[in-house]
Amino acid sequence: MGDIGQQLLQGFAIAATPVHLLWALLGCLIGTAVGVLPGIGPATAVAMLLPITLKVDPTASMIFFAGIYYGAMYGGSTTSILLNTPGEAGSMVTALEGNKMAKSGRAGAALATAAIGSFVAGTIATVLVTLFAPVVANYAVRLGPPEYFLLMVLAFCTVSSVLGKSTLRGLTSLFAGLAMGLVGLDQISGQARYTGGVPELLDGLEVVLIAVGLFAVAEALYAVLYQGREVETRNPMSKVHMTREEWRRSWPAWLRATFIGVPFGCIPAGGSEIPTFLSYATEKKLSKHPEQFGTTGAIEGVAGPEAANNAAITATLIPLLTLGIPTSNTTAILLGAFQNYGLQPGPQLFDKNAALVWALIASLYIGNVMLLVLNLPLVGLWVKLLKLPKAQLYAGILIFATVGVYGMRQSAFDLVLLYAIGLLGVVMRRFDFPTAPVVIGMILGPLAEAQMRNALAIGEGHWGVFVQRPGSLALLVVIVAVLLLPRLMRLRRAARA
Repeated sequence: MGDIGQQLLQGFAIAATPVHLLWALLGCLIGTAVGVLPGIGPATAVAMLLPITLKVDPTASMIFFAGIYYGAMYGGSTTSILLNTPGEAGSMVTALEGNKMAKSGRAGAALATAAIGSFVAGTIATVLVTLFAPVVANYAVRLGPPEYFLLMVLAFCTVSSVLGKSTLRGLTSLFAGLAMGLVGLDQISGQARYTGGVPELLDGLEVVLIAVGLFAVAEALYAVLYQGREVETRNPMSKVHMTREEWRRSWPAWLRATFIGVPFGCIPAGGSEIPTFLSYATEKKLSKHPEQFGTTGAIEGVAGPEAANNAAITATLIPLLTLGIPTSNTTAILLGAFQNYGLQPGPQLFDKNAALVWALIASLYIGNVMLLVLNLPLVGLWVKLLKLPKAQLYAGILIFATVGVYGMRQSAFDLVLLYAIGLLGVVMRRFDFPTAPVVIGMILGPLAEAQMRNALAIGEGHWGVFVQRPGSLALLVVIVAVLLLPRLMRLRRAARA
């Protein structure tokens, strides 16, 4: 432990030099801007900036990319809360309650709990990265395809039952997402599936495109089509800070979500989407104010998912640094950045390039503080977005969404698809079908399919492989409990009544 402390202090000595602090600040600012803009995620930003940083010192470049990575997670919550337009897939769940809070005049509290929750979770997760990186990665490697598949089934069960006015609506949205995930080349056989002969669909549907279409474009089109026919429920914002009651309700959610998010960051099971949904489900079940969920907005529903998102994002550095295994799009690009400098992440990185690794870890602590200092004073400024005239606001959302999606592949077909998905989102909103399960099904569907086929290959075609291993058997028990316990409790309450 003393050795770790000494190495971390040496890391701080390197990371706290003026040049490295400037790179961290620049990364945090660019990351926050990237998070706020829908469609441009941290992976895209890091990929675009890779060529520019090739002439920069490796340590400075890694600190810069870490700042972008963190900043994008902070920024993604801002537009999710204010405009119901997630800048990042991990911010989708924040939009569920955060936007309801904004419409009921509590945007400031929602933005504050998101910023502080991100700071708390990011700091705790960074401490865990510092102390337990080799140990946690060692256990995460032992999970096989059966466990990964059942983890995703657990996420599907949670998503379909927690989101939407009914389980049937949640499942319908989920299956729509699973169907979208099947479009493109089969991962194992290489056969084209459901492409209709359209070459642009061979690569599959872009997750960012679907998320931006269902959230940003649908939000703007819905306002255009139905504004005036429905009463606008947005109230003027009363304050830009949290009350004592909101603090009391937020801090347990931050802590619970941190310990939900960290394990998921260590395993390649779909990034930060699963822990944010699990955190949301947990807060909804434990809340003493369940009536606020989906109506006026519950602060726990913002605090939990946002903390889970940041904890998972930080923890993805554990398998990347100790094993060289990227568990998200951005860490895959960071792996490429390491290799550009002739560095190979893995167990030997801590021995051969200890100074760089510990400076990077130290920069995460510094970046977290920088982001909190940057974001809390800006809460009042961000909230002024709500005062923009509706026409200009929604026109801006459509412009950013269109430019962001076109910038991904410079494809006119993507723009047609974006607006088709946007119209689907309008129909889903009109008839109370939740949109988030579509994106979750689409992200996790292909992963779940590949893991299921790998698991069956291990079990030589026998489904018994899912009950032969203790980890997968335990997950099966949890899945059955998630499906049956709420129904049994409802029946018991009905019988008592």
